[in-house]
Amino acid sequence: MQSKNVRNYSKVVEGTVVVLDLDKFKEVTKEKGFDEYKPNVITGTLTHLVENFVRKWNAYVLYGLDYFRGTEEAIIAIPLTKPEEILDDLERIRKEIERLGATISIGVSYGVIVNVKPRDRREAYRNITVKNALKALREAKRKGGNRIVVK
Repeated sequence: MQSKNVRNYSKVVEGTVVVLDLDKFKEVTKEKGFDEYKPNVITGTLTHLVENFVRKWNAYVLYGLDYFRGTEEAIIAIPLTKPEEILDDLERIRKEIERLGATISIGVSYGVIVNVKPRDRREAYRNITVKNALKALREAKRKGGNRIVVK
């Protein structure tokens, strides 16, 4: 089942793209005995937080909002929005996941970049903007994770 907030990529206009990913998720899943195919306290909370973020910013989930498994990663397009406008909300999500990690060592990393509208489905998945957001995410992970990198 797809969320009603997951929309067609072709509606994406200029704005900001956010790629988020839980840090050390597989390790935590094994350590705590979570079923990776069912929501748990972390992925369920992240699903809820991402859904609220998407509603607030009238954003589009390009990939990753998953009610059946819980959200481990997501790509979100926020139309007509500059990265600095959303940073406080991203930081709140990061801190909430970090708070859950008080007993479980987990955090969330973000790659954030300005977006331009893709011309078609192929470009949406190969879009240089998404690739650059993924590079920013990898940089956040290289720097130890649980952080936001804006490019």
